[in-house]
Amino acid sequence: MPETGQPRPALPADSSHGRISLCAPAEPVPGDGPGIRTVGLDHGPPALMYLPPHPKWLVVTLHGAGGRASDGLRLLRGRADGNGLLLLAPQSVAGTWDLLLDGYGPDIDRISDALRRVLATYPLSGSLAIGGFSDGASYALSLGITNGDLFDRVIAFSPGFMSPMSRLGTPSVYVSHGRQDRVLPIDRCSRRIVPALREAGYDVEYQEFDGGHVVPEEVVSAAVDWLASDTTEGGPKGRPQ
Repeated sequence: MPETGQPRPALPADSSHGRISLCAPAEPVPGDGPGIRTVGLDHGPPALMYLPPHPKWLVVTLHGAGGRASDGLRLLRGRADGNGLLLLAPQSVAGTWDLLLDGYGPDIDRISDALRRVLATYPLSGSLAIGGFSDGASYALSLGITNGDLFDRVIAFSPGFMSPMSRLGTPSVYVSHGRQDRVLPIDRCSRRIVPALREAGYDVEYQEFDGGHVVPEEVVSAAVDWLASDTTEGGPKGRPQ
């Protein structure tokens, strides 16, 4: 990651550089009223969306390795209605996200496609966030930093690493990790990631808890309270094209 105050130049808005593009036209998501909907995409498995009664935030939620879109949706589903969280949960093309396999590519295209469709239907005045668990948390951190001109906030539940290809904007970050995590041990994961983020100038809320490779309900509640507080200076960002 570059030194604070010396970001790398913006990379092209293409999938190989991890950049999400919202510029292409998109079909709106069919249906109306609160609830879970399927978001059909041009390629690969569909994404899932949960629409609360009064949406404010749009949060992209990413499943862990071997997971499905429904797993990503469940991460914040229990707190969505009370906090106005419109949840968008894509599914990776392979067993995990492209960055962890061969580098950025097909999953970026699909996330861009899903976001365009949802925003064509619900042009929210609130902010955008991205989050995930385990491999999904690593991917959320990497995408959130690379696309910090798009995402206002990033939630990472038990991440293993981060690998942004550029550093744009300054999204706020929430990280949680279990002290007894044997899948992604805290000492070589979040206890390295969080200091690196802070040194690079990011505002980070960090929570450790007694437990393993899980997302306890109290951690979900703390993350959503942090997200819904909407203390981002200057309010929601304009959407890059």
